[in-house]
Amino acid sequence: MENEKHRNYPSMQQSLGMTGLIVLAMIFLSPVTFLKDVIGIESSVLLYYVLSMGGSFWVIQFVRKKKSASAGFNFILDDWRIAALVSLGAVALLFGVVTPLTSLIPMPDFFKQEMVELAGQNGIMAFIVMVIAAPVFEELIFRGIMLDGFLKKYSPAKAILWSSILFGVVHLNPWQFVAGLVMGIFIGWVYYHTRSLAYAIIIHASANLSGFIMRLYIDPGEYLASTSDVGFFGGATNYAILIIVCVSICLINYLFLRRAFNKNRPVDPDGANGPIIQTSTDLV
Repeated sequence: MENEKHRNYPSMQQSLGMTGLIVLAMIFLSPVTFLKDVIGIESSVLLYYVLSMGGSFWVIQFVRKKKSASAGFNFILDDWRIAALVSLGAVALLFGVVTPLTSLIPMPDFFKQEMVELAGQNGIMAFIVMVIAAPVFEELIFRGIMLDGFLKKYSPAKAILWSSILFGVVHLNPWQFVAGLVMGIFIGWVYYHTRSLAYAIIIHASANLSGFIMRLYIDPGEYLASTSDVGFFGGATNYAILIIVCVSICLINYLFLRRAFNKNRPVDPDGANGPIIQTSTDLV
């Protein structure tokens, strides 16, 4: 009974505690960003992120090792076709679903100003935060630890949904909550079928890289000052075409991925719900 309890770590309550730890770390370590006058704004943000999210991961993983019989991570990437598909799907989902949904939520002027300042960070340090650090640390926590444990306790749908909700919550604003929820469901679905963090990190990094590239070519002030995405993208027709194309890519992408996932898969030796790409020992 004790071994079963440990194997099924974390529970919903323990995951709520993880989420609370991350939020508290982000709040209490926020003064680190005041170092921007000394080391630069991008360097201060990178330091803040590594201390808050990286530190939270270290604590969470330390507890996991104490409570779980298996505390490693699987980073196997054995199918580049799936990697390409999930990367394309991430970008299409971002522009075809996430952006239209978040544009429906009114944004107050003070938050627009913060977003303009954030979007103005387009140097190497900002790239490291968005495209490397965030995908790695956040996927380690929310898919590698949280979802992996949920899949051994709950149905796949419940496990994916709740891990995605908590993933959205730690972003601490409604716009990124929606983005985290939608992208988290896609990432969770892929992780459920592959049990590999490599694909999860690729999805997260692809979406963030798209956002980073937009910072280089789109004036954030002009974008946020526009009354709607319809106007910014040149009218309702252009906006509708963009959404239709991206949603179509998402659907085609889903069909190809489902076909790939439905091929013969070995049974998960740990007894988790669902197939995996290949059985292997955990990679630390």
